[in-house]
Amino acid sequence: MDLLTDIINVKTEGNTDILNITPEIEKVFAKANITEGIMHLFVIGSTAGLTTIEYEPGLVEDLRNYFKRTAPEDIDYKHHERWHDNNGHSHIRATIVKQSFSLPIFNKKIILGTWQQVILVDFDTRPRSREIVVQIFGKTA
Repeated sequence: MDLLTDIINVKTEGNTDILNITPEIEKVFAKANITEGIMHLFVIGSTAGLTTIEYEPGLVEDLRNYFKRTAPEDIDYKHHERWHDNNGHSHIRATIVKQSFSLPIFNKKIILGTWQQVILVDFDTRPRSREIVVQIFGKTA
């Protein structure tokens, strides 16, 4: 079994910025000689999350609107009382999405559906530099 660990760096605009990071994870995967295994992704920080989506403008906007309804920006959060950073909604939204997940690797390919793309969602209230840790474990060719 082999292991490859790499870091993807991306710049975000914050405020539920949704970025397709599939091309970046494919670049990392190209460095590995893994034929079968797992790719694990983890975004560092408690105000961002990783998931998959059909990355098209209408669905991206639908997802943003879902978060606006589910964890609105304009209500009181106890988190604000402690840190005064006005991003309680950002933490709640990131908790819903989660900071990590895994993808299967089979026949030298990352397994994703036809329209499925990996996305980073940055919920913080300001632009950020985000780091995504990529670990690929598996059998080599």
